[in-house]
Parts: sequence; structure tokens; C-alpha cells
Amino acid sequence: MKRRFLIPLTILIVLIVIFLAGILWFRENTKPVSSEEKKVAFIIPRGRSASQVGESLYEKGLIRSPLAFKFYVQLTGSSDKIQAGEFLLSPNLSLVEIVERFSQGPLELWVTIPEGLRREEVVERFVKGLEMDGEYATSFRSQFFTQSDGLEGKLFPDTYLFPRDASPSAVIAKMDANFENKIASISNKEILDEGYSVNQVVVMASILERETKTADERPVVAGILWKRLASTGWLLQADATLQYAIGTTNCKSPSTMLRTIDTSCNWWPILTKENLEINSPYNSYKFKALPPTPIANPGLSSLKAAFSPVDSSYWFYIHDAEGIIHYAETLSEHNENVRIYLGK
Repeated sequence: MKRRFLIPLTILIVLIVIFLAGILWFRENTKPVSSEEKKVAFIIPRGRSASQVGESLYEKGLIRSPLAFKFYVQLTGSSDKIQAGEFLLSPNLSLVEIVERFSQGPLELWVTIPEGLRREEVVERFVKGLEMDGEYATSFRSQFFTQSDGLEGKLFPDTYLFPRDASPSAVIAKMDANFENKIASISNKEILDEGYSVNQVVVMASILERETKTADERPVVAGILWKRLASTGWLLQADATLQYAIGTTNCKSPSTMLRTIDTSCNWWPILTKENLEINSPYNSYKFKALPPTPIANPGLSSLKAAFSPVDSSYWFYIHDAEGIIHYAETLSEHNENVRIYLGK
């Protein structure tokens, strides 16, 4: 009987020892790494898990144990409160204090700008991403439009890290500098030797961004559009240029600080037959030349395609309901593709 009693008692004692050892381990591993007060910029990219954040903190010498960090945020339900962005931390902060800093929100925030947006859409991404509202948001929009005038096409789509109070000029300068770096790395002298300027190539890239679905098809469509532009009797007939014109008219795109817009407006409307007749330099169904400015801000693959088009025997292209592209060499083939894939 005495032996049977001793076995569960021994197990209980072992469990208590393990529990106390765990408490001591946890307490030790949540202490500050050192007394050093030097600030360290710690950036959390989007999509990082609590485990990955803990590993990064450990590698930067800001916590004693990534396992203790993971355990603590799960125990307290803090993992969902860890936002992506930049934080200022120091080794003299305890693990608990670091998690508290994370829950207060970052000093800088990530803002992703997708390819193919026009200025009016770009600014709304920053207004939302930098958590602006009220008069501050209105002022940011006005300054952004004024200071980015003439830079449509050069506000390079990417993921950026900015402080909450970033100025429009700082945002624009960073996007434009990013664009210039990309252009310098891909510029193809061959297309420029044909008499086109870099700005015209950017205009073409902006059309490709809106007209195509994948990086693979862009060089082929670029070849078609450049070929049309250079050939007598051909028009570009790109829906995206006409959508830009209609969107600008319908949504009252601002050209000065005094004009306002409907931020919920559809900048890329579905076209009607009546739209084909509007008198606008952006109507590529009516005017042969490239539009006077880019219609959107193209990404890297569209810029590469515009600089390095692929020659082919095709003159036409359409996308079906699934977004798959279909090419044609003749108008009759194109009309048949329209009938088969679009039911028109």
C-alpha cells in the first residue's frame, strides 16, 4: 500500500518541480537582454508569423528566447496585435515591454501600391495605408495631386515603408526615385533608336499594364501595339486609353488643389459604343498617336515589354471570360475569336 501511495506522490513532486522550473525559465527568458539603451530599428514585414518575429528579435539581440516570445504572445492572445511596420526597440526592454510596444502600433507602416493604378487611386492607397482621416487626408490628397502633376506613369508600384505622418513630397520622391532606378536597369536603346522617347515608352507600358493579364503576354501585345502605331491605316484601339478618358471625365480628376473627386468613383468603366466617338486625345479608337501622357503607373514587366517587344504575325488580341488571351493575324480570325470566346 505504501509503495502504491509513493508512485503518484513522486509523479506529483516531479510535475511540481517541472512547473517551477518552467516558471523560473520563463521569468529568466523574459528579462531584458542587457541594460543598453541604444535604439534599434526593428522592421516587421507583412505576413510574418509570431514565431518568425520572435526569431528575428532573437537574431537582433533584443530578446533572450524566441520560444519564450512565442509562448507569451500565444498565452496573452497578443499575436494578432503585432502589426507590420517599423518599431524602435532597445535591448533594455523586457519581452513583455516589447510585446506592449508592438500592440501600440508601428512608427512606420507598409503600403502596397499595385500595378496599373492612376494617381487618384494611388493616393487613396496611401490615405488608407497610413491611416489618415478627416482634414489631414483631404490635405494629403490635394498636395499629392499638385506635387505629382506630370508624374503619372512614374509613381512606381511597389511595397513601401513610410511613417504615418509622411509628407506627399516624400512619398512622391521615393516612388519617382524607384521608377528612375528601374528604368535605368532595363532601358533598351533599340526601341529608342526607332524614334520613340522614354516618355512614349512609358506611355506604352501604361497601356500594356491595363490591357494585359500576365507577364508572358505583355511582350507579344507590345509588339502588336508598336506595329499598329508604325503602320499606316492602323489605330491602337486599346480599351484602356478610352477608359482613362471616360474615367477622367466622369470622376472629375483634379488638376488643382481646389478640385475635389469622388473617392469611390470607378476610374475604369465598362465601355459603350457611344464612348468610341468621344473627342479626346486618349481615344485610341479615333486618334492614331499615342496618348499624350501615361494612363496609369506600370510595373516592371510592362516596362520591360514596352522596351523589348516581341515581333509576331499577330495584329489582334482579346481576352476571354477566364482572362486567357487569344491572338489573331487577320480581322476575320479576330472576329471569329470574338464570336467564340466573347459570344458577340
